[in-house]
Amino acid sequence: MAFEPREPQKELKYEELRIYSDDELNNYTEEELVNFKCKHKIPMMEELESGPWPSFVADAKREALRRRKLPKDRMMIAAEVVEDLLGQLELSFEHGETHWKHGGIVGVFGYGGGVIGRYSDVPEKYPSIAHFHTMRVNQPASKFYNSDYLRTICDLWEYRGSGLMNFHGSTGDIIFLGTFTEQLEPIFYELGHVLQQDLGGSGSNLRTPSCCLGKARCEWACYDTQDLCYELTHFYQDELHRPAFPYKFKFKFDGCPNGCVASVARADMSFIGTWRDEIRIDQEAVKAYMNGEIKPNGGSHQGKDWGPFDIQKEVLDVCPTRCMWMEDGNLKIDNAECIRCMHCINVMPQALRPGKDTGLSILFGAKAPILEGAQMGVLAIPFMKVEPPYDNVKELIEKVWDWWMEEGKNR
Repeated sequence: MAFEPREPQKELKYEELRIYSDDELNNYTEEELVNFKCKHKIPMMEELESGPWPSFVADAKREALRRRKLPKDRMMIAAEVVEDLLGQLELSFEHGETHWKHGGIVGVFGYGGGVIGRYSDVPEKYPSIAHFHTMRVNQPASKFYNSDYLRTICDLWEYRGSGLMNFHGSTGDIIFLGTFTEQLEPIFYELGHVLQQDLGGSGSNLRTPSCCLGKARCEWACYDTQDLCYELTHFYQDELHRPAFPYKFKFKFDGCPNGCVASVARADMSFIGTWRDEIRIDQEAVKAYMNGEIKPNGGSHQGKDWGPFDIQKEVLDVCPTRCMWMEDGNLKIDNAECIRCMHCINVMPQALRPGKDTGLSILFGAKAPILEGAQMGVLAIPFMKVEPPYDNVKELIEKVWDWWMEEGKNR
């Protein structure tokens, strides 16, 4: 079935929407960057630039230098916002405590979520971050973007915010880091009316659903993660934008047990693709792996000589339930004992495939509380068939919410 968006889509052209010229976006040299000095003394911040790993401080300095060289009328908030941010962070390191205070009630009209209010508690020292609100932007399913969209959204945030962004937050959203209250409504308008993008979830509501690549790119996907994610995002708009829950609630969608969005560890309700019939086996391909004709693991371990492929050591002996064995030169699987760990399929992808009777498993309760430590989700629904319009999934979700609204602890 071909995907049909709920609303007409328009093609974005950066050249028609851009705010900044190429010269403005590339307005400094590497030599100028090397010689750049922040307006505040930040020795501890600069220490974070040492070592072999990329540094957010180095990235922030690039943005600070660009903003310093842009004309003042080309930005809607102060040019010094990034430099003041680095200065306050240095102060936090020095004092061993945060210098942000809670933002209280701040947001856009009609929405109770999507904006995280943040104010500096030393605004007289760092005036350009007196307000430093975060906005969460709902990412497209599987995080597919084209460069026209990315360039346009970066221009928007350069103009009306700090220019600092995260791709992506732990829930999945695009994170806009730092703007003033007066800019929230204009940004929201531009997102909705020009970029056709909505805000994500924050607070005690349904957080932005997130999914893996699914059937768009992955041969192991057992259901259409993108379609289910898209459908539930649209169907539960009220729950996403208007907090009414005791605490936040997260959906995440993994197309197979490889779990590329780690829903088993990161979601209150985890959807993990699975199958209930037998793993498909190509015995000739199994023999080709054993004879060295096909590289195991899709050829991903070629950087070192690991010796000849040993199916006993690399597949059979590491099966969690020991449900596989060789018999008369053929691979045998006791499918009743298989727990769908995907290891054998990952090692020999040309020889083994998931079954044809596919659906998903549903788990509940994954979280990472500070005191008790991380907890994985608990399997509640071993197998469920899923097809549009997903009424069986919605019915289960709403039963869970009815119970949780009564029993959940307010946070």
